[in-house]
Amino acid sequence: MRYVSTRGGMAPATFSDILLGGLAPDGGLTLPEDYPTLAPGELANWRGLSYPELAFAILSKFVDDLPVDDLRGLINKTYTVEAFHTETITPVKALLDGVSLVELSNGPTLAFKDIALQLLGNLFEYALLKTGGHLNILGATSGDTGSSAEYAMRGKHGIRVFMLSPYRKMSQFQTAQMFSLQDANIFNIAVRGVFDDCQDIVKAVSNDAEFKARHAIGTVNSINWARVAAQIVYYFKGWLAVTERDDQEVSFAVPSGNFGNICAGYIAKCMGLPIRRLILATNENNVLDEFFRTGVYRVRKSGQVVQTSSPSMDISKASNFERFIYDAVGRDPEVVHELWRQVDTHGFFDLSGTDAFRGIHRFGFVSGSSNHPNRMAVIRRVYQECGVIIDPHTADGIKVGLEYREEGIPLLCLETALPAKFEESIVEALGRSPERPAGYEDIEALPQRFEVMDADVDKIKEYIRRENAPIV
Repeated sequence: MRYVSTRGGMAPATFSDILLGGLAPDGGLTLPEDYPTLAPGELANWRGLSYPELAFAILSKFVDDLPVDDLRGLINKTYTVEAFHTETITPVKALLDGVSLVELSNGPTLAFKDIALQLLGNLFEYALLKTGGHLNILGATSGDTGSSAEYAMRGKHGIRVFMLSPYRKMSQFQTAQMFSLQDANIFNIAVRGVFDDCQDIVKAVSNDAEFKARHAIGTVNSINWARVAAQIVYYFKGWLAVTERDDQEVSFAVPSGNFGNICAGYIAKCMGLPIRRLILATNENNVLDEFFRTGVYRVRKSGQVVQTSSPSMDISKASNFERFIYDAVGRDPEVVHELWRQVDTHGFFDLSGTDAFRGIHRFGFVSGSSNHPNRMAVIRRVYQECGVIIDPHTADGIKVGLEYREEGIPLLCLETALPAKFEESIVEALGRSPERPAGYEDIEALPQRFEVMDADVDKIKEYIRRENAPIV
């Protein structure tokens, strides 16, 4: 398996070559030269596999340069009952008629990001122990990636984490999860701005080849290919849970901000998983919904990004979207490079009227958006009819998923996080607080450790230089 850049300026590389990096050297994103496809009867053989067994069967198609026993050992070390509190790892729960919830929030930080980042932490440590190297992880979070990454990397040999988050724009629970960590290798930076400002800084630093090399900068954001690959597994696991025939189609409803989660579903479909529709749900920051409806991808300026009650989706620049567009334009890196030049210079690109956009339906995407009244209503409906409390992002996904539900086609809605992380919204919707898992009862009262900084690339670089003492 060889990996290339969406912008064509990187020689084909192995999985290990790209594991610790973020952006490709040319500023693009890495992805396989060709997606692996399922052999006849392979899906049938996967029925009954445990989550670690299924993860190995899928990920070994993308990771073929590690010893087989080492990869299997890392996967078995990651997906345990101790870490995820259930042998199933991602159980599927029936909700409304024909609609099920894929529970993705059983990990240590109660969010779907744990599924990939727990594995990424073990992969990173494995690679660094092999080489004797070290890594400074620079990441950006709109809410859940930060805590998931920090919990995955805390105490890891040779790893330091610098996590950027928008100051005072996450839930109190999300903020406390990150800022209360006292581990010496964790550095939280609250940026005056929005998530896109944080993400822009990560990309700017990653594009500074000299600084990146000197300070061994890597990333855990969804621009990291290994994160997307790990998320492919739960699409297969969800499909296996609700089907009996190997050709049976299902649809997935996915709350979407940075396009990483639904990108994994798209790749599962490319591999041969019988997915009928990939239902993309946005909140009021509906950049992706606008594209799939009109063909225009128009990012918003920082001041135009709306702060919502599903804050992890308050994003207007969807990093992983470039991977999909690469396929949509026939894998032509020159076209991709030009489109993102237009985004950088004019703030948008327009594919309406092109063959690329006219053929976009073949990929299975449909889209819709949700707003605050919508998500409050869905939270109430699911609780009243099913006795289940869902978080606001999951409510956005269910709202749009129901708009596209088809008779006879199972609809799987992907959970984003446990509702305890968004208590204020749950109280507003239901008049009661959600239950909190043991150990999280008073997390907001814990001492917090973080730096508040301007959205300034040079200042962030200087902070990294200052804190970049030798790692032992």
